[in-house]
Order: sequence, then C-alpha cells, then structure tokens
Amino acid sequence: MTEEQLDELGPALEDFLRPYLFCCGYTQSFAHLRTYCRGLLSDLPRKTVEPIALASGCAVRTLQEFLRDHLWQYTGVRQQLQRHLADYLPTVPADDLGSVGLIDETSALKSGTQTPGVQRQYLGCVGKVANGIVSVHLGVCRGRYKTLFDAELFLSEEWAADDERRQEAGIPKDLVHRPKWQIALEEVDRALENKVQLDWLTFDEEYGKAPEFVCGLDKRQLRFVGEVPKSLSCLAAAAVPSQPAATVKGRPAEEVVRQSPAFLKQPWRQVKLRQETGGQQVWEVKAAQVWQMQDRHWSQRTYWLIWARNVSTGEEKYFLSNASAEAKVQTLVRVAFRRWHVEHAIRVSKSELGFTHYEGRNYTALMRHQTLCLLMLTFVAEHTQRLRGEKSGSDHGAGVQCVEPVERGVAGAAAGDESPPAAVSDAPLPPAAEPSGPGVAAERLRAAPRAA
Repeated sequence: MTEEQLDELGPALEDFLRPYLFCCGYTQSFAHLRTYCRGLLSDLPRKTVEPIALASGCAVRTLQEFLRDHLWQYTGVRQQLQRHLADYLPTVPADDLGSVGLIDETSALKSGTQTPGVQRQYLGCVGKVANGIVSVHLGVCRGRYKTLFDAELFLSEEWAADDERRQEAGIPKDLVHRPKWQIALEEVDRALENKVQLDWLTFDEEYGKAPEFVCGLDKRQLRFVGEVPKSLSCLAAAAVPSQPAATVKGRPAEEVVRQSPAFLKQPWRQVKLRQETGGQQVWEVKAAQVWQMQDRHWSQRTYWLIWARNVSTGEEKYFLSNASAEAKVQTLVRVAFRRWHVEHAIRVSKSELGFTHYEGRNYTALMRHQTLCLLMLTFVAEHTQRLRGEKSGSDHGAGVQCVEPVERGVAGAAAGDESPPAAVSDAPLPPAAEPSGPGVAAERLRAAPRAA
C-alpha cells in the first residue's frame, strides 16, 4: 500500500459510515457508532467497550450506554449494509460461478450463565460440548471478494422457555427458538428482500442434514450445492418410487455410492482446486441423480448426489445439489468448496475484529456488537478489493507501517487466504498461526486469495 492509499482510509471510513447516520436516534449516537467502529478496526488486543472507550478518550459508561440503551436500530444497520452490498456486488469482478452465498455458524466460549444464549452445547471453536454461544451467519464470495453480512444468535429451547432469564437478558418477546436451518432460511429471505443477488448457495452438513432446509431453498428457487452426512437417506432410481416411502426403503448415501450401478458404472473424474497459498488439492468425484427422503415421503424431484474423495488424504465428502441435470459436476464441486471462504471470513472477524469479544449480558448489545463487526468486515473487504493488484507483491515499499492505528490491524487480514482445512468448521487456531497487528498486515494484504 502506498502512503496515498493509507491516507485515504480515514476519510473512506467516514464516507462508508455516513449512510448509517439515519439508523441512529440522534447525532451523538452516530458519533459513538463511529468511535466503536474505529475501535473494532484497531489493533487493540480486546475489542470490548472498556478498551475501545479508553483508547478513544470516551467515558466507558457512555459507550456502554450507547451499545445497550441508546436509540438506534441494529436491524436498520443490517438492512442498509445488505442494500449497499446489493449495489456493490455487481461491480466486483467474478468468475463463472458468480456470487456464491455462504451459510455457516460459529461459536464462542463464555463463562457464567448470563450471556444471552449461553449454555452447554457443541461448540465448533473447541470441537466439543462446552459453555458458550452459537450464531448463524450468511456471507458471500464473488471472485476474490468475500464478506459476511448477516448474523443471528441461536436460542435454545431451554432459553426460549425461561421467561425470567429472557427478561434479565433483554431478549424480545417475539424471539423464539428456531433450529439453525430455519435461522439460515430467515437470513436468506432477508438477503433476497434487500436484493442481494446470490447465484448459488453452499453450506455444511449441519444444514444439509435437514430435509426442511433443502425444501426451503427449492421453494425459493435458489441453486445450491451443500455438504450432507453420509447417513443421508436417498434412493438411486430412474423414476420416482410409486410405492409409499414406508415400503420403499432408502439407503445411506455412503452405501448408495458404493452399490448403485449409477455410480459403479462411471469412472472417477478429477477436480483440481487451486489456492494461492497452501498449494493445490485434487479430488476424485462421481455424481448421479437420486431421490431424497423428505418428511417420510420421497421427494418430488431428483437431486445430484456427489461423492468426492481427496486423492492425497482419502477424506470423503458427500454433497447434494438441486442444479439441473445438465450441470457440470466439476462446477458443482467448485461451488461446494467455496465454503472455505466463509471459514476465512469468520476467522478474520474473530481474530481481527473482536467478533467474539463481547462480554455483556444484554441481547440488544450483543447483536449491535456483532452487526458492527460485520459492517467493518465489509468495509475492509471492499478496500482490499479496491487496492488489490495496484502494486506488485514484490514491491517492498508497499508496507503498512505508517497506517493509522485504528485501521492497520485488520486491513491485511481480510485479504489473506488460508489453506483448505482438512476438517471444516471453526476449530481454534494455535496462537502462532494467526498473528495480528501492524507488523503482519502488509504480508497479509499481498497474500491475496485466488480460489478455483
């Protein structure tokens, strides 16, 4: 980055935030919103109210009240963000896949019992059942651009039924328990209402295991390629079963791909997935049309069942897609593995923007914190896209050592790419694997991703 580019970041942030003034009840709230956003972009080790307030010269109590009590709408910020993204995405260079929507969840360890939604549940960040919260996200990647633009807290049945606990946490009365797949569909609906164009959707098996989720995407006429569990009940047949589902038994996907003639008669095809960092992965794939069990009935249409096997490791994955029968299998596999981008976006949000740093007990404050993190991730992603390629990666003058402290800690991280993980979800990083701060931002910015 040049000195001129660095000088532009401060005014660019002001310009980016200006449309969100109207989400605030009064001018002072907008000033605090700006202060909080600059704090999220800073190189502070913890992005919580107290360190952000102290670093900016603001009273801690004032910033606490801004996040919890002030009159402003985080839902309005989210809506404006999505409308902005709807206008911005068509200007981003894309490959033949266009804009791919990314559905995933992330988690955070929390101590105590009063953080909204906290309980003992499976947390991907530690790979086991522990005390913490889970949130569901919708993101998008287009070419080398990627960001997250929606977040919603998962509320368990126990939390939803505990009126006293809900009242103490400020959880709205109309917020009820929904399974994660239903939250994801609600996020997709919001994106569609705000005119965000998604050419494909992809997701992991937490969502692929729910037939209701697959049906929901079908009803919305959205193309998807999502990972499904090996136990998915399906049937490889030339025609829809004429007998009731109770008498025509399906088989797990892992058996269908090994025993059905539709798979046995076709050769393996190789798909190479390129990464600018981490080298290249080669997967062998087979695919055939299958019927899926949905609500104890066979589906009214067929889906692609894709069997993928990593040539180097032997790891196997299964994907389901509602793409047309004429779709190229290699294209479907490339869409499926775009989910790596949401892993990276969540990683940056956590390590650089403090997405999981919130320490309060109020639902509204938690959602405001998460929404502003998504807003700043999108700001950084757009400026990464704008600056990418303007200077050669070999130009040793393209450093960021002079960047303002509020922006230098995150700009490069959003541009970086990671090696495709052997196991997906949000497993924690060793400290040395995810350095932060001004000393590494330049290298991360130059490590611009290029996914297949």
